[in-house]
Amino acid sequence: MKPLLKYRNLFLAFFFLLFIAFNGYAQGQPFQNEINSILDKYPENSYQKGGIVFTGSSSIRLWENLEEDIPNNKIINTGFGGSQTHELLFYIEETILRYSPSKVFIYVGENDIQEGKAVKQILQEYKALYKKIISHNPNTELFFISAKPSPSRWEKQKQFEQLNEKTLALCQQLGNMTFINIWDEMLDENGRPKEGLFVQDKLHMNKKGYAIWANKITPHL
Repeated sequence: MKPLLKYRNLFLAFFFLLFIAFNGYAQGQPFQNEINSILDKYPENSYQKGGIVFTGSSSIRLWENLEEDIPNNKIINTGFGGSQTHELLFYIEETILRYSPSKVFIYVGENDIQEGKAVKQILQEYKALYKKIISHNPNTELFFISAKPSPSRWEKQKQFEQLNEKTLALCQQLGNMTFINIWDEMLDENGRPKEGLFVQDKLHMNKKGYAIWANKITPHL
C-alpha cells in the first residue's frame, strides 16, 4: 500500500471511530429520549418565535394543565425528568434557544440540592444559563421559580431556603431576571409544607399546588 493511501485510511478510520464514540456518548446522555419527545412535540414551524417557555425539571414537565391554568398565552413546555441545572444547560438549545422566547420561566435547583450539589455551584450554573439566554437575545426576560417545600425532602429545608435567598439576590443583581417566590405560600401556619398541595409521593404537586404557582406567575405575563 502506498504511504499516502495508508495514512489517509488511518486518518479516515480515526475520525470514523471518533464519530461513533461521540454519537454513542450523545445517545447515552440522560433524558435524551425526553428531549427527542420535546423536539417531536414542537417541530420547526409548529410554533411562533417570541412565545413563552416553561422549562426545568419534572415539576414543569408534569404541569399538564399549564395552558389552562395560564390561558391566553403562547406557552411551550420543555420540562424534562428529574433534571438538574447542568443538564438544562446541556440541552439549552433544544429546551430554550430554538424557540427564541420573549419570556422563560425556569424551575431547577431542587434536584441539585437533593443530589448534594452546593448552592454556590448551582448559582454559577444559573449565571451560565442567564448568559447563554441573554447572549442569544438580550431582550429575553428570565423568571426563576423558587424551590418548593416538598414534604419528602423537608430534611434539606435549610439548603432550599439558602438557595432561594441567594437566587433572589442574583436576580436583583442581574438585569432581565426575576425571582418568583412560591415557597412561602406553600407553607402552613407552622412553617411546614402544606401536604394537601402534593400527590402521594409528597414531591410532585396536585392541582392545588399548581394553582399557587399559576397565581404567582400570572402577574409576570
